[in-house]
Amino acid sequence: MTTLSDKATTFLALHRPGDPAVLPTVWDAWSAGLVQEAGFAALTIGSHPLADSVGKADQEGMDFSGDVLRRVGEITSAVDIPVSVDLESGYGQEPARLIEGLLGAGAVGFNLEDTVHAEGGRLRAPQEHADLVAALRQAADATGVHVVINARTDLLLRQIGDAGDRLDRAIARLRLAAEAGADVLYPVGRHEPDDQRRLCAELPLPVNAIGLPDQDDPKTFAELGVARISFGPFLQRTLNTEVNRLLGRWR
Repeated sequence: MTTLSDKATTFLALHRPGDPAVLPTVWDAWSAGLVQEAGFAALTIGSHPLADSVGKADQEGMDFSGDVLRRVGEITSAVDIPVSVDLESGYGQEPARLIEGLLGAGAVGFNLEDTVHAEGGRLRAPQEHADLVAALRQAADATGVHVVINARTDLLLRQIGDAGDRLDRAIARLRLAAEAGADVLYPVGRHEPDDQRRLCAELPLPVNAIGLPDQDDPKTFAELGVARISFGPFLQRTLNTEVNRLLGRWR
């Protein structure tokens, strides 16, 4: 794969419901190199582990150009496989600038969440989030690269509103994002099997689920209809535990 367009096309094709792509979540060139050497076809960069790696806070505590794009460029320079980036709620950037920065750093996909960190953590209205997805789709398409947009909702993770219809509301939000031009849908959180199965069955696009690298397995997610598995902050946290164990032997 010699062009970003090739990588984006290859990356999108990995998303197969019932045969999920496992995209380990990394934070620097070292962790990305480990993932590629282990034989994975693509990877993701998580905002939380990335922020930890540069000594900044998650929830857009990093500078978009100085922290995020710089580190993304280091990672894409270290590997040949497609790279997707958690761009949180967009860092307050205009859609064209967000896409320009992402492609300039060598990545071909991104997550976009509906929590607006710069505005007290408010949740974007469903159509507001869909409109932003549409603007990003338009900006991406103008470049000639089919950037893979992973539209995320935090509704379930944050347990916002009445629990009785929360799943319905999350599905409705993500359907709007799908209509707006998303490629993948991410109802972030750890869900009961029946809820995860319903999400995969009722959403019109491939669904991203979050896995615990030391506890879960891809077969279980495959049986629920998941198309993409990422690790969020949990791979880094699992390594933290192991590092603390090793260092504890020397105290």
